[in-house]
Amino acid sequence: MKALQFCATGSLDYLSLVDLPTPVPGADEVLIRVKAAGINPSDVKNVEGRFPYTTLPRVPGRDFAGVVEQGPAHLLGKAVWGTGKGPGFLRDGSHAQFLTVPASGVALKPERLSFVQAAAIGVPFTTAYDAVERSNVQRDTTFLVIGANGAVGSAALALAKARGARVLAAVRRPERAAELQAKGYEVIVTSAPSSLAEQVKAVFPAGAQVIFDTTGFWLQEAVSALANFGRIAIIAAPPDGMVHFPALALYRKGGVLIGVNSLLYDNTDCARMLEEFGRHFEAGVIDAPTDILEIPLADGKAQYALIAHGSSAKAVLVP
Repeated sequence: MKALQFCATGSLDYLSLVDLPTPVPGADEVLIRVKAAGINPSDVKNVEGRFPYTTLPRVPGRDFAGVVEQGPAHLLGKAVWGTGKGPGFLRDGSHAQFLTVPASGVALKPERLSFVQAAAIGVPFTTAYDAVERSNVQRDTTFLVIGANGAVGSAALALAKARGARVLAAVRRPERAAELQAKGYEVIVTSAPSSLAEQVKAVFPAGAQVIFDTTGFWLQEAVSALANFGRIAIIAAPPDGMVHFPALALYRKGGVLIGVNSLLYDNTDCARMLEEFGRHFEAGVIDAPTDILEIPLADGKAQYALIAHGSSAKAVLVP
């Protein structure tokens, strides 16, 4: 089979398209013919060496959608999707023509989603779900998403809206604001960090009960925009892991800081999340993703490079 593989880390030069034997599923596993596989920033960082526990050589890729070719009888021939820790790190991942995962680590693909759409959902939506669930976003919760135009941010908006939360999106560019407004979201354009609290309180006078910073760079401003006893979820930080954090201000508000990491969840954990998302997609509660770049697997290395240089476009590899 054709696959992307890296035998060393530290540079994308180590990533190449290779021929590998088709994997053989073990007991309680499925063999999936990959129809589409999402590329996420974590896949690029993996090749760059940001995950020291990755074993080599390795096929990267966490998100997938495809058809079960071997495995339990009730799954044979079924269209499935999945994501989770393990593939791409400790076992070969989805950026290949075939993939094996535990049979419990797949969910049936919603019929309303194409394979490409399904492959674009895994990491962004499970990350957003972790933030929304663990920060206790419920009906009428005032919820601010910073970086709301990104894949994770837009997923968080959709999941929170499905729960009945009062949602506010923060973006940096007016054209992104217009896109989100067209989808029915209230939006603020964060032209200057110092103005965030004032802008948020113009919408939520007491501040936002939950703030999700998908960028990792607005923590200080998020604390100033937070309601008393509020929660801040964060998924990113500068490469050195250090941020300027106003601990006293958070303490005085009784606030809580929540680290969000989708790699804490294995394929089986994520399959249960995808089942919930699937019901939302089938019912039309959440719209199917659009504006997805379909990239041939053979051109995957070039797309990795674009992401490494800052591209935020959602790309999916198609074997």
